[in-house]
Amino acid sequence: MAYGFYTLKVEGNPKNNMENSEKKNWKERIKAPYRLVIMNEETFEEISSYKLTLLNVYILLSTLVVVTAALVVFLIIFTPIKKYIPGYGSAGSSRELMRLNREVEKLEKQITADSIYIDNFKKILVGDIEPPQGDEAEGETFDDSLLNVERIAEDEQLRQEIKLEEIRQISQNSTSESGEKELPLEQLYFSSPLSGEISAGFMPDKSHYGVDVLAPKNSAIKAAMDGVVIQSDWTLETGNTIGIQHANNLITFYKHNSSLLKKVGSKVKAGEAVAIIGNTGTLSDGPHLHFELWYRGRPLNPVDYILF
Repeated sequence: MAYGFYTLKVEGNPKNNMENSEKKNWKERIKAPYRLVIMNEETFEEISSYKLTLLNVYILLSTLVVVTAALVVFLIIFTPIKKYIPGYGSAGSSRELMRLNREVEKLEKQITADSIYIDNFKKILVGDIEPPQGDEAEGETFDDSLLNVERIAEDEQLRQEIKLEEIRQISQNSTSESGEKELPLEQLYFSSPLSGEISAGFMPDKSHYGVDVLAPKNSAIKAAMDGVVIQSDWTLETGNTIGIQHANNLITFYKHNSSLLKKVGSKVKAGEAVAIIGNTGTLSDGPHLHFELWYRGRPLNPVDYILF
């Protein structure tokens, strides 16, 4: 008896076959037609119907999402709504903010300057002006374009002549108004305006019509005689200057002070403080008093009448 042997061959993997079958079923499902029917719930009357597939629904939903996203992006980029989105900025808006910030800073500075100007103007109107004190007054500098102008000899001579004429005129007016009999200079008593060392003497040939007296800082400058203040202001060359008209056609000047204690028209007594020693004016190179004594419009050497 003969026996035969047979071999059974199975093509393919059962697992693969199952996966292929599922893929085929999935493709068939998304392409399978469906009908969407809208009907009246009470009468079951069909109002409308639509033939759909899952693929069509997927394409429709994807299209709606893409269109909605594109619309949102368009609104953000091309409409002002982007300004209201937190964290979103643009170069144009940043430049505008910087420009507005600069304008605000300018306005603040202008308001501050106007406020200071108004306050100072009010002080001038009511006479509430505090004189500079100590180092602050001596350290003052004044920016004037005249400092850069070169003066010629004729100009200096004209200035001196005008100055002398003004002093003569003031002295003559004072004498005619007082009507008092003049006394010789030798009979007059002068109080020393400041006790100190004389650093520069009387040199009229060099336009130095007085003496320079050195003294400690913040020393008080005193009136040499009784009189009336005829000058109390600041000049470019002599700084804070005060002038006093006395009897007997006498005028005294006190220059380069750090501050002035009397105003024009004030009556002063001999030995009364009228200023504080300083270093103001372009002709001063250190703290000192420049004192001048004038008689009938002519300068006198102060050391001939006053002991400093």
